[in-house]
Amino acid sequence: MIRAVFPGTFDPIHHGHIDIALRASRIFDEVIVAVYDQPIKKLLFPPEKRIELAKLTLQSIPNVKTMGYSGLTVDFCHQIDAQVIVRGLRVFSDFEYEFRMALANHRLSPDIEVVAFITDKDHTFLSGSTVREIAALNGDVSSMVPEVVEKALIARFKELGSDQNIVPYTSLRD
Repeated sequence: MIRAVFPGTFDPIHHGHIDIALRASRIFDEVIVAVYDQPIKKLLFPPEKRIELAKLTLQSIPNVKTMGYSGLTVDFCHQIDAQVIVRGLRVFSDFEYEFRMALANHRLSPDIEVVAFITDKDHTFLSGSTVREIAALNGDVSSMVPEVVEKALIARFKELGSDQNIVPYTSLRD
């Protein structure tokens, strides 16, 4: 059995993530969507909520499971006996970052392979930060995330109010 880990913060999970998980599920026997709990960046949702949203979103794919994790991804892979790390590539700039991470992971654990999926053209603009910023500005994210995630975003920004400083505004506000 080949088990793959698809790691990320999934803050929030969006259609680009779902597409990669679905495509990976067709190749690997089991895909673990691994929600990282302590990234350096500020997060909108706590780990428990991100795990819940990923589980709800991916529940229709039988060989995809969702788990939280801490520490090095390769260590998590060893803990759950996974042989592959799945990553998604949206744009050219992703390649350099993912290439460096793959080399670092290979140095740490040569037994773990990294497989990168090229995103579907319809999702190249999607990122968690883009979704968060649009939602923070009361924009329509219904074409970017499942309904359960859209409702969670609306509720979270309502809870935070206008004083939130989690989402740095970039060009969408101008």
